[in-house]
Amino acid sequence: MNYKHLKNRTFDDVRQRYGASDTILYALGVGMGSDPGDLKQLRYVHGEDLLALPTMAVVLGSPAFWMRSPDAALDWKNIVHLEQELTLHRPLKASGDVVGKTVVEAVVDKRAQGALLSTRCDLFDAATSELIANMRSANLCRSDGHFGGTDTVDAPPKWRPQGPPDITCILPTFAQSALIYGLSGDDNPLHADMRVAQGAGFDRPVLQGLCTFGIAGHAALRVFCNYEPERLKKLRVRFAAPLYPGESVRTTFWHHGNGTAAFQCHSVERNVMVINNGFVEYVE
Repeated sequence: MNYKHLKNRTFDDVRQRYGASDTILYALGVGMGSDPGDLKQLRYVHGEDLLALPTMAVVLGSPAFWMRSPDAALDWKNIVHLEQELTLHRPLKASGDVVGKTVVEAVVDKRAQGALLSTRCDLFDAATSELIANMRSANLCRSDGHFGGTDTVDAPPKWRPQGPPDITCILPTFAQSALIYGLSGDDNPLHADMRVAQGAGFDRPVLQGLCTFGIAGHAALRVFCNYEPERLKKLRVRFAAPLYPGESVRTTFWHHGNGTAAFQCHSVERNVMVINNGFVEYVE
């Protein structure tokens, strides 16, 4: 890995126009609409008064899976999404025109563990230049350590659950969830091709980390925001283990007060934690 090249890598602004079909497709990809009797979910997948899920911001204005490009010089098959944070400044429209500006914030040498690659994407309304959202992600490039970099990053605060959770939400995924979610822009074959997944050490294709992130956002929207998207302000997670398509997700929340809560997500079928150190901020 060329540390200086990666640290100084520049990205063209990504302008993206999206419509109602894109908004519906994203919502279906994270499992919205799974309960036909839930009219609040229905507003995200059908109708003239369509709403956009707040977490859809993470698939807009992005340079896609740029770490797969030859100039990045990374072993992309061994890259693991570790952390994701989304801060929302205004609600997403159900259709619109946006611009994403991406930068590499840090490349940290974790030596035997690999390289920690931290990036930020700021999403703007193309017509008004208003800031819609800030997104930060951390990826562990497992085969790219020992390069001698000097960068550091501040880790998000960690917490330990105190007592039983205050509320629990269980949401499904489906066998084809990764394939549907992939149509929103994530074409990494790790989530579709059995051969690639097994070559990376998994039993079968795994769900995209950002899809699991979207499911956690759905749970927070349901539990704290009554499905009102403008009330969700921040969502931050650390991915702990892969989720497999078809598994259900149990999200457990601990109230912190003042419109904040901590959470964890588990695979119901395997009782494995897939998201740890989750944090949500919302308007009460």
